[in-house]
Amino acid sequence: MTAPVLEATNLSKEFPVHGRGSRGTTVKAVQNANVTLHKGSIVALVGESGSGKTTVARMLALAYPQTAGTIRLNGAEVSHARNAERSYFRQVQLIFQDPFASLNPLHKVRYTLGRALRIHQRTLRGKELEEQTLELLRKVNLTPVEQFIDKFPHELSGGQRQRIVIARALAVRPSVLLGDEPISMLDVSIRLDILNLLAKLRDEEGLALLYITHDIASARYLCDTIQVMYAGQMVEGGPRDSVIQSPKHPYTKLLLDSSPDPGRSLRSGDTGLFDVADDLGEPPNLVDPPSGCQFHPRCPFAMDECRQTFPERTEFPDGQWAHCWLHQKDRGHVLEGKP
Repeated sequence: MTAPVLEATNLSKEFPVHGRGSRGTTVKAVQNANVTLHKGSIVALVGESGSGKTTVARMLALAYPQTAGTIRLNGAEVSHARNAERSYFRQVQLIFQDPFASLNPLHKVRYTLGRALRIHQRTLRGKELEEQTLELLRKVNLTPVEQFIDKFPHELSGGQRQRIVIARALAVRPSVLLGDEPISMLDVSIRLDILNLLAKLRDEEGLALLYITHDIASARYLCDTIQVMYAGQMVEGGPRDSVIQSPKHPYTKLLLDSSPDPGRSLRSGDTGLFDVADDLGEPPNLVDPPSGCQFHPRCPFAMDECRQTFPERTEFPDGQWAHCWLHQKDRGHVLEGKP
């Protein structure tokens, strides 16, 4: 494996709570998160709404300053100085979830893409600017390009708008793309097209991608590596197939048991660990989160240790890892339904 392009170590983020009686209160949105992105690979960050996935992406994009932890781009720690930020933004681009809010409705596609090109290539003008704008449209499969370059956002479908957003990100020739649920607001019929486009960019441009999603099925389709996040804590990660086929954390098992599987009801005796557990409760309040592993109030395997201390990371031979006391206590077999 080559050296990482973008690496975050022990990232934490707390947001102050404003209002009467809330002085000194914070929302502990992310705690000690680690993300490593390599050239030509895609990492999925999976978890339910409110787990802290978007906060991680926005810290990596320098939209939020981290409360603690470090971010390194090509091995160099990132500074928040203005000049350093401009250089960083050339290499790290964020794709937002909502393609309808990501584009200025008053400007045509020509202006939107051309402006991104001119900001980072100040001498670009005329015919050369036009050709690079058209080439961006070709890269995201909006052809024939003449039909799209002079359209306003309201004249485009949701999928076409998201392709324009991706093209704008590519205008600065980045080395990293951060996709914050880039398909969740699109028609189901066109989601696969956008996933295939991201995979194509990974292969042809050699980009490192972080793909944020609550849909573990799309993560399985697109990504090389999956990391699972719950209530601000990274709880599991590793190669895609290992995480999907042999989850090492109860929360990952819950996500898999909750995902659509047409064949599950047809397989005799094949019931997930959580199929009959209807009363799992709600995710924790991150203003006053539980101690230890934050999944323990919903976990059927919770032990005293889970309520007291967040477990150390357990490594497995295939590169998979998990933060779960079951493995520290040599009880990982219960996740497979074994006594």
